[in-house]
Amino acid sequence: MKKLQSLLIGIILIIGVLLVSVRQLERASGMSGAKIVTIYNWGDYIDPSLITKFEQESGYKVNYETFDSNEAMFTKIQQGGTNYDIAIPSEYMIQKMIEEKLVMPLDHSKIKGLENIDDRFLDLDFDPDNKYSIPYFWGTLGIVYNDKVFNEEEIKHWDDLWKPELKDSLMLIDGAREVMGLSLNSLGYSLNSKNMTELNEAAQKLNKMTPNVKAIVADEIKMYMINEEASVAVTFSGEAADMMYENEHLHYVIPTEGSNLWFDNIVMPKTAKNQEGAYDFINFMLDPENAAQNAEYIGYSTPNKAAKALLPKEISEDEQFYPSDETISHLEVYENLGSEYLGIYNDLFLEFKMYRK
Repeated sequence: MKKLQSLLIGIILIIGVLLVSVRQLERASGMSGAKIVTIYNWGDYIDPSLITKFEQESGYKVNYETFDSNEAMFTKIQQGGTNYDIAIPSEYMIQKMIEEKLVMPLDHSKIKGLENIDDRFLDLDFDPDNKYSIPYFWGTLGIVYNDKVFNEEEIKHWDDLWKPELKDSLMLIDGAREVMGLSLNSLGYSLNSKNMTELNEAAQKLNKMTPNVKAIVADEIKMYMINEEASVAVTFSGEAADMMYENEHLHYVIPTEGSNLWFDNIVMPKTAKNQEGAYDFINFMLDPENAAQNAEYIGYSTPNKAAKALLPKEISEDEQFYPSDETISHLEVYENLGSEYLGIYNDLFLEFKMYRK
């Protein structure tokens, strides 16, 4: 009996020591209780020095985690067990999160700087009145090509990706909506099509592209294109900007027949523990100087008109990344297709990936 009592006392002492140690570590790092703001964002999607600046100005400690797809982000928040105060999904996923009550309505009386956002990026269909989300970045999907191999007349339309000259030299972004979308657009159909005849036609056309496809990847596209291990890629505008900064022979084109116009907005998941900290972060990112610094560092387009005015003209007047209204009029925003058609897009894309093996 005495041995059992000694064992229990020992366990209690160890637990006590561990708790004291954890609290000491928290105090030492400033990460106690409500002073933490937990942010869930895409990889390479904020200037790291802005996180440091936010911590210094606000007194909060930032716990920063990343995701590589809207679907992965959605699943993790839907499953619960997380305490993200901020997440930054894309428009169609925001619509889905609203429908499934995974995000909080925002108190606009606590938001400062919303007037800095260009009206074109407010009150959009996926979130009327911006009840749940605040614009962060926007951009397009297009084609990057290397002018050592192709000129601007040879790569300007989606159909050009099927040219025999591209054999084993094309990089595709690993996304069902993006790849199915470009095939649909090449046929003159909407990238939000729910017409099975059109979807099957697009899938069959994709299969004919397989000799040209060198790889279907995500962030690795940047390395391949910068190092000239591939000559053509389908990617997002901000990724293209990074590539072009590193290699002057790379160029970005938005096919005139249509493509994707996307928006990534800041939301507060329903599991947010530090709502005041989340509002402070939103207001920090709405500040024109911070938004401009972020846009210049990341390469994506800012919806903050006051921030855009602070950018160098070679950036703000570059129609590759700030396309004209005429170009934008040919672009489409992804709609939330619902689970049935999202599953069909995923299945057809998976069949395409398996077909090329």
